[in-house]
Amino acid sequence: MLYEFALSAQKEHLYDITRSVQEAINRSGITSGLALVYCPHTTAAITVNENGDPDVVKDLLLGLEKAFPDRAEFRHFEGNSKAHLKASSVGESVTLIIEGGRPILGTWQSVYFCEFDPPRSRKYYVKIMAG
Repeated sequence: MLYEFALSAQKEHLYDITRSVQEAINRSGITSGLALVYCPHTTAAITVNENGDPDVVKDLLLGLEKAFPDRAEFRHFEGNSKAHLKASSVGESVTLIIEGGRPILGTWQSVYFCEFDPPRSRKYYVKIMAG
């Protein structure tokens, strides 16, 4: 079962989408299987990381900015090459194990939609598979 979600990303940020993933699992009725969370955009990404300290999100964004600064020699005409680099380094999807009707996540883990080229109206998908 495939579920589509919309997100209004107003700033470069990691948006916690764990509740949407749980909503898709609940709607599917599947209690054991896999959830694939997918981002169909080239300047955004999906990741799993810590949810306990908001400074982790700030540090991740800072680290990515330091790793992928804007450069005068970039040739992409839209001027968002660093967003493409960040998205490619993080990745477009994550796969989660579902057991007991819930995604298996660590105590401090959440699923994040990573926006690197705001402002944007975005979509992401959650595919639930029994298993």
